[in-house]
Amino acid sequence: MSDPALPPRAKRKIWNYTPQLPIQTAPYWDWPMKPLAALKYLLQSWNPLALRALLLVFAVITWTYLTPSLSRIETFGWDWVAEIWFRNFCILMVVAGGLHLALWRFRTQQDEYRYDMRPMMKGAKVFTFKNQVWDNMFWTLGPALTFWTFWECLILYSYANGWITMITLDGNPIWFIAMTVFVPIWAGFHFYWLHRLLHVGVLYKKVHAWHHRNINTGPWSGLAMHPVESFFLMFDTMIFFLLPSHPTHAIFLLFHHGIGAPTSHAGFEHVKFGDKAKFQVGDFFHQLHHRFFDCNYGTWETPWDEWFNTFHDGTDEGNDMVRERRRKIWATE
Repeated sequence: MSDPALPPRAKRKIWNYTPQLPIQTAPYWDWPMKPLAALKYLLQSWNPLALRALLLVFAVITWTYLTPSLSRIETFGWDWVAEIWFRNFCILMVVAGGLHLALWRFRTQQDEYRYDMRPMMKGAKVFTFKNQVWDNMFWTLGPALTFWTFWECLILYSYANGWITMITLDGNPIWFIAMTVFVPIWAGFHFYWLHRLLHVGVLYKKVHAWHHRNINTGPWSGLAMHPVESFFLMFDTMIFFLLPSHPTHAIFLLFHHGIGAPTSHAGFEHVKFGDKAKFQVGDFFHQLHHRFFDCNYGTWETPWDEWFNTFHDGTDEGNDMVRERRRKIWATE
């Protein structure tokens, strides 16, 4: 029993750094509707210097200069498949490898903007090679890279052979822009429902638990997962068989996973350039999921976590909400 004369024990500090709390989700789904707030939020999310806009620019560059022509892709050949695999390999080495070296290996900004102060794990039997970084690199550069290349090659082959209705910016500018805006929202929709399914019963124990070995995450953790999960992560590209689009849209969507996962799992909110410049890479919304497990299954742009009472806003009240829900679940088992 605690002594009433003693001051209350301070709560243990969970995070080294957090963004401004509570986390705010997109107002697209608010009711009553807030069209002006939704438009403002949409414009902010497309900040030319933010990751989303850069992913789109890089998708355009990749399609224009770093992808075999559709005339070659029309006929299957291991040569152009290998080119796409090697290009994606280089992307992962630059993005995940570069972030890991800067933030974790050489600690160029020490612990500034770092979420969790725990180190990458070594000597832990739960990881392949008993090393978190080696484990993460193995599953990223193995199954995840393979399936990323598989889905991209399938989609490009389908465009080349007319199985997908292909549009251009010149020929259909309104739909082209609408599809560009739609891609991130669709990626969040797919991610939530796949992720929610992977937290159920045997799918969690046999598949998704592999990814959750990473309680504290680094850039290589984003795509480090069971091959079954790697395969379905980019299954959302099948939407292009239903909706007219351009290969740039497909590459843009694939980059949300192939580049978005390493950046969102970086473990740091920002990468610093010099003394003042910074670029946001981390995703505290998802960092909370890795820490508390049964919350924030989707993204800050989709409403499902709020609608199904699994939203954690990063505050102490959010911590208490997760613990109370857990207590009720355990009480019924």
